[in-house]
Amino acid sequence: MLLVNLVKKEQKKSNQYYLLEKNTTPRQPKKVWLEVGQKGQPLFIMTIITLFLFGAIGSRLAFLQLVQHEELARRAEYNRTKIIPKPPVRGNLYDRRGRILAATKLSHSAYLWPVAQKKENWPEVRKALATILNISEAELQQKLEQEGYDSPSLVRIARNLTPQQITAIEENRHLFRDVEIDVDTVRYYPHHKVGSHVLGYTREISAEELKEKRKEGYRMGDVIGKMGAEAGFESDLRGEWGGILLERDGTGKVLRKLGVKEAKAGKDVTLTLDVHLQKVAEEALGERKGAVVAMDPRDGAVLAMVSYPSFDPNIFSGPITPQMWRQIQGKGNPFLNRALMGFPPASTFKIVTATAGLESGKFTPSTILPTYAYLRVGGTSLGEWNRAGFGPMGFVRAMAWSSNTFYGQVGYRVGGETLIAWARKYGFGSKTGIELKEETPGLIADNDWKLKRFGLPWHVGDTINMSIGQGFTLATPLQVAVMFSVPANGGYRVIPHLRNDPSYLQKRESLHLKPSTLKTIREGLRAVVTSGTGTKASLPGIAVAGKSGTAEAPPGKSHAWFGAFAPYEKPEIVVVAFVEHSGGGGGSTAGPIVQKVLQAYFAQKNSSPPSKSP
Repeated sequence: MLLVNLVKKEQKKSNQYYLLEKNTTPRQPKKVWLEVGQKGQPLFIMTIITLFLFGAIGSRLAFLQLVQHEELARRAEYNRTKIIPKPPVRGNLYDRRGRILAATKLSHSAYLWPVAQKKENWPEVRKALATILNISEAELQQKLEQEGYDSPSLVRIARNLTPQQITAIEENRHLFRDVEIDVDTVRYYPHHKVGSHVLGYTREISAEELKEKRKEGYRMGDVIGKMGAEAGFESDLRGEWGGILLERDGTGKVLRKLGVKEAKAGKDVTLTLDVHLQKVAEEALGERKGAVVAMDPRDGAVLAMVSYPSFDPNIFSGPITPQMWRQIQGKGNPFLNRALMGFPPASTFKIVTATAGLESGKFTPSTILPTYAYLRVGGTSLGEWNRAGFGPMGFVRAMAWSSNTFYGQVGYRVGGETLIAWARKYGFGSKTGIELKEETPGLIADNDWKLKRFGLPWHVGDTINMSIGQGFTLATPLQVAVMFSVPANGGYRVIPHLRNDPSYLQKRESLHLKPSTLKTIREGLRAVVTSGTGTKASLPGIAVAGKSGTAEAPPGKSHAWFGAFAPYEKPEIVVVAFVEHSGGGGGSTAGPIVQKVLQAYFAQKNSSPPSKSP
């Protein structure tokens, strides 16, 4: 709006006037000359002034009403109201017997009110808060900028405050007038490291995650599952935010409560895990890198899943300094779930090779083949593990003693395409479908993969290596457990799962194996434990069937495998143990781990019936 002064030109009997713009210097005024007649001169001047002023005021009002209406209304509402957010209580995780695996406990959090932060005072407040809360000024600045300086909502800037931190904020209330302390909840894992990989952990949502998930209703300060079941069941566990809308006067005093939206708690999720069996499996593996999986072969319910090294998920309930993080990461990558990572499956894979041979029609259950100290095919030399051979033998005895040259001949006769096809039918080379996002698919290589990776076609030597679970073949301990479930449950591939849901029994898929194929493989696996390489997995009074595996893993020591199911007549549990770079044989190293888990399972089953609800 242009403000002007009307000034008469300093000349005698002059009828010339000029408009002097305001804010110009007296020495160099900007003049707009007007010539008016002497008659009616005052009325004309006042009319000009009135029209000018009303036009300026009208244009300003139009600008405010039409252009800046929404912005000004929003600012007025921000000045009049204040939103106190109420985060939801995250749902609990229970094991199959109703025992708590993950819950929430009360704590205190610090909240900042962005709209009240004056930019000239903010650096001082930020520096003091960073010192008290033990977080960086950059992190505080990022939280404020993400929410926006004009936001009326309280923004959580720190969780799980100590009594000392609360006292320090209250003692400096003159500086922290717009910092509030409120009751909050944090995730708590009562069993600490037990089941850490399968349970996972929670953490406040990051800026990058918020960009992707804001459309799903997430907001800054939300706690989100980062791995394991916490991430897999995030949509069930998270709940919905609530809040209180308050009206306040110009001094900030609360006048009344305008509305309340109750926070909606997340849903509880009951898992298939058995925390007792989980503890036994972790103790059996001990401080050896590796994994253990226990599963119901009838429907794929995971009873235990162990990976070592492990971590305590409770550490994420508070701030983690860079020094703490380096110390945690320095313990052999404890966040890697080895039960879901691919390794050469070694002789456990001979279940697939036997299936391919018997289902191809090129072999029968009564087929007898010679075995050798080594088998040389197409420039590839496959040695027998006893360096002598076992003489003539059939499928059952070859399984019991894990003959490489016997199964190498079977793989050679059926060919690479058939062997690869059966490996994929068993579930190798693809994810199993479990609810854990960390799962990897392993690897079942073929001609296209080898051409793309190495520029070389598939060779008969690749088929020979695959027939004994070596070469390019990689399988996760969970996939191996799925494989063992097929002969255990009568020929069905199951979907391993953690949600306690009986519908998975109907989701299993038949591999349409001939009864004679199943019978031969089962007899071979039983012979492994009674008289072959897996006698250390036997249990008194309970018939166990299983298979050992010792995988070459250059340049380190060999990997040890053992998988088993029991009772042999009507199997209800499969256990697979894997020890990374153990240097020992599968039967002697991994077999005793499987035995301990089986023993604990049947001891618990015979002692008390499972409870239903928590």
